[in-house]
Amino acid sequence: MRTLGSAVLRLWRGVATTLGVCAVLAGFSGRAQILLRDAVPGARLNMFPSDLAVLEAGETRHDLPCTVTPQKPQLGFDLRLHAGYDVAVPINEFAGSDNTLTIIFRVTPAAHQNQPVYFEQKVHVPFIDDETHGDASLAGAFDVGEGAYHVDWLMRDRSERVCASSWDTDAALQPRDRDVTLTIRPNDVERSEGEQFQEEPPVERAPGQPGLNLKVLINFAPEDPLAPAMHDVDVSALVSILRSISRDPHFGRFSLVAFNMQEQRVMYRQVVGDKIDFPALGNALSSLRLGTVNLHQLGDKHGDTGFLSQLIRQELADAHDRPDALVFAGPKVMLDQNVPTETLKDIGTVDFPMFYMNYNSNPQQVPWRDAIGRTVRYFHGVEYTITRPRDLWYAVNEMCSRIVKSRNEKATASISTQ
Repeated sequence: MRTLGSAVLRLWRGVATTLGVCAVLAGFSGRAQILLRDAVPGARLNMFPSDLAVLEAGETRHDLPCTVTPQKPQLGFDLRLHAGYDVAVPINEFAGSDNTLTIIFRVTPAAHQNQPVYFEQKVHVPFIDDETHGDASLAGAFDVGEGAYHVDWLMRDRSERVCASSWDTDAALQPRDRDVTLTIRPNDVERSEGEQFQEEPPVERAPGQPGLNLKVLINFAPEDPLAPAMHDVDVSALVSILRSISRDPHFGRFSLVAFNMQEQRVMYRQVVGDKIDFPALGNALSSLRLGTVNLHQLGDKHGDTGFLSQLIRQELADAHDRPDALVFAGPKVMLDQNVPTETLKDIGTVDFPMFYMNYNSNPQQVPWRDAIGRTVRYFHGVEYTITRPRDLWYAVNEMCSRIVKSRNEKATASISTQ
């Protein structure tokens, strides 16, 4: 199976217009997005009548050979249900010249059949040699709220050959996830975000009291410490932890330190603000160069322990702006030597609760407490293992309750001493 590069789909809907969904399109390059139009119910769609006729017919076609496999909606760490499809196309169908593929599909909620959402992308296929064989793989994705949906899909090439398919899909939380609050409404269809570090929309904070002040120290690193790069799933999980925290209405002030244990350096530091600056964080993380070790690190057998010790000492002892809580986040940090107890004793008493959101996709593989977990335990903090999306939802809610309780107890104690 030959896997190609990525592109972005554009969409227009029956009520409001939204730009594109992400798709993975095997090495073929997509043209720049062009917003077709603002559509309203009953308005004429800006698309070829022949394409609309194919979608309306709902018939399977293989003029252009391809195999479409629908993907059942799955809950992601961003607390959204992700649906989509995979497509396999014999690559020799494009041999001998370059080509252009046009992919169009629409997703219709069963509860709002007059409000279908349309997606489109033109994909350039480069010249392919006649001797090339195998399949090219393509994939598309979109987000849905809970509900039932019908999908009509087509792909055509420059010769007007068409591959068409249609299917029904149900989006529902598993019984064990029923308590999870999704970030997309029932019967809604939206694009899947391709940009991990886009700006976070404003959050309506809890009225009547100042927002909680949170300091977050996050280790942006892959679960496998020997991996040469971070996988998308690792980045998505860590960013989702930050977004889940930033979206809680109880939190109103944030400071952030993003570091990487392999490189033993702080890559980004944000002073206290009313939101997490995700675009700035993303720009800073672009400098991450895993798989390389400098000479200084090679000469210091326990340099990683020294780096973590210094980071913890600095952030816990910083009294310029005392937070209501401190949160560590990231994959496990298994060191040959943990942070010395003497270092932790020198820090003294910490007068705010401490938490550790440990992202661990396979807890059975590494069940032991890591260096950060030991530090949090020393200060009587709480560790959460984040393996599935519901773990993240539970951890944020439970952590918030503990922080609110801690702040209220401090306020009561302060009043009683006056």
